[in-house]
Amino acid sequence: MPMSEREKMAAGEWYCCLDDELDLLRRQARLAVHAHITLPPDERGAMAPALRALFAGVAPDVFIESPFHCSYGINITLGERVYFNAGCTILDSGRVIIGDRSMFGPGVQIYCAEHHKEAALRSAGIEIARPVSIGSDVWIGGGAIILGGVTIGKGAIVGAGAVVTRDVPAGATVVGNPARIR
Repeated sequence: MPMSEREKMAAGEWYCCLDDELDLLRRQARLAVHAHITLPPDERGAMAPALRALFAGVAPDVFIESPFHCSYGINITLGERVYFNAGCTILDSGRVIIGDRSMFGPGVQIYCAEHHKEAALRSAGIEIARPVSIGSDVWIGGGAIILGGVTIGKGAIVGAGAVVTRDVPAGATVVGNPARIR
């Protein structure tokens, strides 16, 4: 039996994002994100219940400021005391795993999808999902962008506005576009 587009996405193979099952999953994510954004802070608490239920795994003490956006949510796992400042986005077509006590400045973006380089395939919705792994005790500065396929080691620092296109070793500080060790 051939793999579904969702199965291909999860397996890290080329898939078509213009798929009914994936559309439904994105719709569910939009509803959960909307609940998170629109609930009054006193009712929402650290995270709207609908958003918490969407994630693959989330520690009880994670705090996500509003607004926040994710494309699926089901591919996101967040460790203990993870903090997202306002305006963060995770386009989680691939698995995104974030370790304990990692902090994200405002406007941080994580992009797992890589669109096809061939124009005809790109316009047909063909893409591939690359995972992102972020270790414990990582600090990501405001406005940083992390591309798919990247691993950021424990205790690393990503400077504000950096564009991370390659792995970052544990304990390293990277800055710039593309991000380089400082």
